[in-house]
Amino acid sequence: MDFHLHHTHGHQEEHFQQSEAVRDIVIGMSDGLTVPFALAAGLSGAVDSNAIILTAGFAEIIAGSIAMGLGGYLAGRTEVEHYDAELAREYKETVTHYETERHEVMAILGHYGLSKASQELVMDEMEKDQDKWVEFMMRFELGLEKPDPARARKSAMNIGFAYIVGGIIPLTAYYFTETPHEGLIVSSIITVICLFVFGFYKSKVTGQLPLRGALRTTFIGVMAAGAAYLLARLFS
Repeated sequence: MDFHLHHTHGHQEEHFQQSEAVRDIVIGMSDGLTVPFALAAGLSGAVDSNAIILTAGFAEIIAGSIAMGLGGYLAGRTEVEHYDAELAREYKETVTHYETERHEVMAILGHYGLSKASQELVMDEMEKDQDKWVEFMMRFELGLEKPDPARARKSAMNIGFAYIVGGIIPLTAYYFTETPHEGLIVSSIITVICLFVFGFYKSKVTGQLPLRGALRTTFIGVMAAGAAYLLARLFS
């Protein structure tokens, strides 16, 4: 029985970590494919050198990956700090608001169908261990799971790396072509295909309709690049 519980918990934890990693990659790749593509498209309408587009594009990728990674890191740190603050508050309230906290636990147990007598029994046992009592309140009253302390660093690396990979894709066309016009055509074909495939996969793993997600992701990327190109042509 103990082995089964341990195995199930391990499976859930692994699945949770995989979900977080997928979310990070989706965030990084989405912007990585779209922003450098739009920048390169805009520059294609304003300059006549692929070298300039590549230089500006890679500069944007470096800056963008750092900014996106830092955003992921700060989000992870905020999650940890929020959990720690709520944890400290719950520890304090089990002492300062003892009866209120007891009633809150019993109300939760009652919601899951336990009788009044069972609620009292469980509560009497639970309050013998303050750590378990507080853990119960964090999970079932506040809906908070203890975050991984290393989550912020992992998130920053995942998002930043995904942004770099996504950003390089639309720029490769300008390395193998002679003019910005040729580069834009090849870049558009490559990026549209990648946006469609990425949107399809992203929607599939997040439980959405894959085809609709693929078309939506592709449409957003194309619109962003088209707007940048037209504005550049308009003011050049």
